[in-house]
Formats: sequence, structure tokens, C-alpha cells
Amino acid sequence: MMFLDSNDNIVQWASESITIPYRNPITGKQSMYVPDFFVTYRGRDNTTRAELIEIKPKKQSLIESRMSDRDRAIVAVNYAKWDAATKWARRNGLTFRVINEDQIFHQGSKKTGK
Repeated sequence: MMFLDSNDNIVQWASESITIPYRNPITGKQSMYVPDFFVTYRGRDNTTRAELIEIKPKKQSLIESRMSDRDRAIVAVNYAKWDAATKWARRNGLTFRVINEDQIFHQGSKKTGK
């Protein structure tokens, strides 16, 4: 959040400010999803963009063959949430994306060679 507060390109941001309905694929019940962040920023071309952003560990984003049934259920519910968020964002002129630890801690490409 310090990054958002201190970045000159951030126009506005809010945490857990939007609620999106989705159907839970495990229970079949209508549920509510609250993305982590709503961020409006100035892009490199100086246009204003707005995004919904979810931050999740990579292990909660991908189904792997060795996962437990519980972990598979977590990922399935996440996919349902993210599908609903993507559609909601499009209808409202926004984008939606999920960020994991690889993107958060990415420090740019490493140069090889001497």
C-alpha cells in the first residue's frame, strides 16, 4: 500500500471496495467476491486506466496434479470469482488481473554475461 500511496502515477486506489456476485462452484450458492484492490493510474501514454487487482499465492491460482481435493476446491472457487470479476470489470470499463508472488517480487530481467 505504500507503493500505491507514494507512486505519482496512481490517481486513486481503494482496498476491498467493490463487491461482485458469483456462483460458488462447490456449493452452487450465490456468493459475493471482494477483489483486493481497485486502482486508477496514469499509463505510459498518459491515459488513465482502472483495474481490479487480486493478490494470491501462485499455489491458489493453478491446479496441479499432486494437489489435495481441498486445494483443488480453493482453486476452483478462485476461478469462479475471477471469471465473475473479469466480466464485471469489462461491463464497467475496467480490467481485472491476478498478481502472485512472481509479479510482486519481480525485479526486472537479470543480465547474463560479463
